[in-house]
Amino acid sequence: MDKRVYLGIDTSNYTTSLAVIGDDGGLLADQRMPLHVAKEQQGLRQSEALFQHVKHLPQLMENLPWQSEAWRLAAIGVSGAPRPMAQSYMPVFLAGLGMARSLASLQGVPLVTTTHQENHLWAALHSAGGPSASGFAALHISGGTSDILKVERQQQCVLLQTVGTSDDLHAGQMIDRVGVALGLEFPAGPALERVAADSVGDLRLPSAVQNGAMSFSGPCTQALRLVGQESAADIARAVLLCVARTLEKALRWYFEKFGIHPVLASGGVMSNQLIRQELRRRLPHATLWYAEPKFSVDNGLGAAVTAWNSNTNRPWEDLLFRT
Repeated sequence: MDKRVYLGIDTSNYTTSLAVIGDDGGLLADQRMPLHVAKEQQGLRQSEALFQHVKHLPQLMENLPWQSEAWRLAAIGVSGAPRPMAQSYMPVFLAGLGMARSLASLQGVPLVTTTHQENHLWAALHSAGGPSASGFAALHISGGTSDILKVERQQQCVLLQTVGTSDDLHAGQMIDRVGVALGLEFPAGPALERVAADSVGDLRLPSAVQNGAMSFSGPCTQALRLVGQESAADIARAVLLCVARTLEKALRWYFEKFGIHPVLASGGVMSNQLIRQELRRRLPHATLWYAEPKFSVDNGLGAAVTAWNSNTNRPWEDLLFRT
């Protein structure tokens, strides 16, 4: 008998991603290809990223075991924009949208359009197994987003309200800029974490939050000035701890304004173990939920969960399972 499956597609500034889940919500496939960024560059132009997605998508689709697994496509979910906000747009998402629309039309299955941010949220919920509360806070911290979200669930839907964000650089941008200055390849997050593990100093960078608005431009500038004067390990650790302190201050502001809620963290920056540990240490009374690192970074799982959820009528708790 054919297995009903749900396909998720996400084409971000960093990675081309596909994921497939089954009728029971279990993960069946997870395919990704990072976008290539030349050494010493700090990112890609949208046209370059879009071109790479166009090349990657057919390769990833061919790698999925459609025939051997006897999969029958039930619905497709795709990230069509960066965030669930008016005028939120990036050309890179056109690659995934085009593939998804073509497949849905050919197969005669529903097409569900979500956003990159919502994709991260659903992937984190699926991976972390919670929170199950009707309201919680969500951190989406990456190279393109530094948001604190107020999340409310309504049956199979979630309502997101951005209540705090960065007013200059994003956390991931600071990490990448400093990492590239230290000779690391872009994106620099994983390598910077490895370099930071060798730190023996106590170098400290400032952190600033005002009314939920986070600032990473000043600390980034100061860290770049230190390159060549301080050890790479000490600079790397100082950058990551600066991010952790900034997020701590932002969450304390959130708790004062909205009450202490569970916190779900996702985005590439939140896969960093040093930042996770530091937040747990600094916020001992908060309940922090973290996606598995591989589902904290860019992936297609959340879009697949969105397709699965739209084509079923399941209670909220059924969405909270581990992969």
